[in-house]
Amino acid sequence: MYKVTVIGSGNWGSVAAKLIACNTVRLDSFHDEVRMWVFEEKLPSGEKLTDVINKTNENVKYLPGIKLGKNVVADPDLENAVKDANMLVFVTPHQFVEGICKRLAGKIRADAEGISLIKGMEVKKEGPSLISNLITKQLGINCSVLMGANIANEIAMEKFSEATVGYNQNKSAADRWVQLFCTPYFNVTAVQDVEGVELCGTLKNAVAIAAGFVDGLEMGNNTKAAIMRIGLKEMMTFSKMCFPSVKDSTFFESCGVADLITTCMGGRNRKVADAYARNGGKRSFDELEAEMLQGQKLQGVLTAKEVHEVLSSRGWLHIFPLFSAVHAISTGRLPPSAIVKISEEKLRHVQLVSSL
Repeated sequence: MYKVTVIGSGNWGSVAAKLIACNTVRLDSFHDEVRMWVFEEKLPSGEKLTDVINKTNENVKYLPGIKLGKNVVADPDLENAVKDANMLVFVTPHQFVEGICKRLAGKIRADAEGISLIKGMEVKKEGPSLISNLITKQLGINCSVLMGANIANEIAMEKFSEATVGYNQNKSAADRWVQLFCTPYFNVTAVQDVEGVELCGTLKNAVAIAAGFVDGLEMGNNTKAAIMRIGLKEMMTFSKMCFPSVKDSTFFESCGVADLITTCMGGRNRKVADAYARNGGKRSFDELEAEMLQGQKLQGVLTAKEVHEVLSSRGWLHIFPLFSAVHAISTGRLPPSAIVKISEEKLRHVQLVSSL
């Protein structure tokens, strides 16, 4: 039997636990109980978040009003949460993954499988390192990914959504993840392209920042559509230049164009970038994040910084005008209006490179 632990308990982590919990109780091959590691916090009432989750079956801070399932058990002890689990679901802000993996090294089952729901990447001297690769290297386990057009609150309310599991060689593990996440309102499919699926989920957050600038400046739907198209083109070009095995077809799965659309229309990155533009860039993203996201983390600005590091080190800045502009605007070096001042010559270069 398979035993599942969710490592992370934010908005999306709590929704993942809810999805999984409804399946473990009906599938004979899984233990009913789903452990969810919670970074312990004190609520304004003075109670510990873990205690409240276990008492009310609800993450009152990050997913209020939604019952997680009586078989979800919140645990503030990371090592205890993963003990005996052989299916590990990683869903934390990506800047914390390396530290978590260091704590878990040598503490997990040898037959454990992982899946990352985390958007982001690490930039090393040798180039970009995907979160799934980091988990595999540090823990010595196979790690798939799950990405898609997944605004967490809508899934929590059981509105129909889709997602994509990306895997490398282990199709049986991928099928197991599909089985674990799939519900009548959450349709999951698998593709053999872990890098492509993960990069889609990562890079779209930087494009969503650009879409938020457009909304904040009230430039209209035509401009926003143009920015999304340019962003998709740059996503594909960057992915294939860094990882030549990435498949074009992956960008037409839920993890690709669908996730890009929903994130640019309604995600947290778009929302905060909108506010940044409306304030003329005079309030920092850190300040807006703290004010608007109630403890959730903004990923798009950090991803834009990481992408910029790759582009700069490889001499590719001229190939990616949109990604370059997002980083320059988010660091205050250009005004938000610069998002539409992308030269046609640079855009033609993006299209030429992506066709090679």
